[in-house]
Amino acid sequence: MLGLKLPTDPRWVDMAEMSIQDILTDHAYCEQKAATFCISLISQYPDKFEMVEELAPIVTEEWGHFRMVLKELKDRNLKLGHQRKDEYVNGLLKFQKKGGSFDDRLLEKLLTCALIEARSCERFRLLSLHISEEALKDFYHKFMVSEAGHYRLFIDLAKKYAGEEKALKRWSEYLEYEAQLLQSMELRGDRMH
Repeated sequence: MLGLKLPTDPRWVDMAEMSIQDILTDHAYCEQKAATFCISLISQYPDKFEMVEELAPIVTEEWGHFRMVLKELKDRNLKLGHQRKDEYVNGLLKFQKKGGSFDDRLLEKLLTCALIEARSCERFRLLSLHISEEALKDFYHKFMVSEAGHYRLFIDLAKKYAGEEKALKRWSEYLEYEAQLLQSMELRGDRMH
């Protein structure tokens, strides 16, 4: 369903489990950035009314996710650590086409969001299936379902505003690039991506 070209290395779940505070901290910041980015899209493209209507509840949902992860940290007597550089997202941003029309740049942003949500969904699925703690399996299953919906929304918005053919052609390029990006990155259990 997600179309990802390279599955996550199965060792990632074991690595993540060894650094729960780090993975929860990184997860919290991912949720915070997702909410912020949706706000940014709304601010930059207020004329795309259907998109604004679709993204407004996502902002609330992503911020709610941030709060859920904070609660999970607190319940475990863990602290929210410092935000770290996100090599994965920065790598995707480098792939975005620069210039072009305002709508061309919107397509790049929507597809970048779709890919981040797709990879997050895939990783949450792995955690929901393979992490040893039952409570965390349920915790991550909820996030997996949510991210799948967000991924689908961003793809649908890209097709709506750029046209299906153009959006899907560029999406295919993003998927190929993302696989190469992941292969070039060190596998780390303290990062969601």
